[in-house]
Amino acid sequence: MSFDNTLHVEVLSEDGSYTAYSKEYDEHYHSTKDGALNESLYKHVYPAFKIKKDAKELNILDICFGLGFNTLATIFYYKQNYLTSKINIYSPELDADLINSLKDFTFPDEFQDYKHILFALVDDGIYTDDSLHVELFLGDAREYIKKFSDFFDVVYQDAFSPSTNPILWTKEYFSDIKKACKDDAVVTTYSTSLPTRLALYENDYNLYINSGKDFRNATVASLVELDEFELVNMKHKISCNPDTKSLRD
Repeated sequence: MSFDNTLHVEVLSEDGSYTAYSKEYDEHYHSTKDGALNESLYKHVYPAFKIKKDAKELNILDICFGLGFNTLATIFYYKQNYLTSKINIYSPELDADLINSLKDFTFPDEFQDYKHILFALVDDGIYTDDSLHVELFLGDAREYIKKFSDFFDVVYQDAFSPSTNPILWTKEYFSDIKKACKDDAVVTTYSTSLPTRLALYENDYNLYINSGKDFRNATVASLVELDEFELVNMKHKISCNPDTKSLRD
């Protein structure tokens, strides 16, 4: 069967993996230039595990599940590197119709050994084995994150862009994220926009540039100082752009 979803169309991205175009949001789920698989790995999984390489257990918040790339890329990385830590992934997703159509999506070869995990999530909303625990929540991400306190080690901030889905990029939203996270948690996101960084900065996050030759710049945020990435001088950014404001509820 082919991917059958009235509001989504499969699109081939430049790394050879497929993403989807959302007619509702008028956006692709991934950068077609960076590539769907590469974006998940380079902008979320690699920086998160670089920072948290010594963790015995990781609680990861994947905002939002979408096509499942960030969750599956995490599992792929975990298995390929023979990690022994326990990984727990929690992911909200508003679009139940999208989830129900994922069994027919064209996923990259790297995910083939883990599609049974995806199928379990589609059917039951949960998957558990000795090293992995994954929960898929169908509903409002803003309400979902309020259930947690001092819990997450990593947040993949990967919602549709601030211009089309601003409610998941506001100062108040990142305040709720902060409450749901441990003090040394890290937030990864593809967004480098100043309003996004301001919303994080106004919640006491340090902002860092995630850069490399295989992808366009992204952002890493942390409440504690990081040595692995270049710090963004937010005071300078603000002084040069005094009229720019963070998004608000």
